[in-house]
Amino acid sequence: MFFSTLIGRGVRGVRALGRSPFTTLVFSIYGEKLIKSVITVSSHLYDAALALVYPRACAVCDASVESRHDGVACASCWNATRLFGRNDTLCWRCGVFTAAGVSEDKRMSIRCGECDDDAFTAARACGFYEGALRASVLELKRQPHIFRRLARVIFAAQQRPPVNGANLIIPVPLHAEREHERGFNQAAVLARELARLSRLPLDEHSVVRRIHTDRHRSGMDARARRDSVANAFAVRHPKLVAGRRVLLVDDVFTTGATVSACAAALREAGAQDIFVLTLARPARA
Repeated sequence: MFFSTLIGRGVRGVRALGRSPFTTLVFSIYGEKLIKSVITVSSHLYDAALALVYPRACAVCDASVESRHDGVACASCWNATRLFGRNDTLCWRCGVFTAAGVSEDKRMSIRCGECDDDAFTAARACGFYEGALRASVLELKRQPHIFRRLARVIFAAQQRPPVNGANLIIPVPLHAEREHERGFNQAAVLARELARLSRLPLDEHSVVRRIHTDRHRSGMDARARRDSVANAFAVRHPKLVAGRRVLLVDDVFTTGATVSACAAALREAGAQDIFVLTLARPARA
């Protein structure tokens, strides 16, 4: 409240100088920069005060989280978390990371050989399921809130090919019973924020999860996971997805079983392409 009042008074003070051509020119040149500077300083002061009064320990290393925009992890842990970039070599289809050095013109030909039967066109993750990204995924399962740092990370990933070819965002749905237990669908929370940032249309209603499957256990292999979600999804509004290039959004890509089953339902309903974007994937699925 104090900082918003300060900013408001500053703006009114500048305007009180008058509406002459000179003052209008000065304000147009310096006013916006001044306001942005005040907001930036105010934000840093707010973070400092918050850290002092309500200190939050980093979920990864227990150090103090200095900025509320970083969520549950400190800046150092965010910087140490491995995020994928344009220069990383990935399986073009499923997005699994490979350390092999490949020239840019050959990256589209990279295939891992394990995703040939998947129903999606291509899948990408923001980074490895580790450090700050893992902590953020776990927090998102508890609280339906996207911190600014996490929003920037997923938006940056969405802007890169091939997933930037999508023209409709759909979250991977939870079964109604599971969503009632949790109180929200974390994939939908992600999808809403991504739709806001990318300005792409969002469809939360066309795809439903009609089978309440058991939770995937860490010891389940890829085949068991795929069998558990076979025919689990249905498209109840096929006309809304027919011919569209869909971006399926979820939190974690493990074996790809869930998103592939969802993509199969969308493909059967007439979707042209189904891309997948998740926050994270294990270093080894």
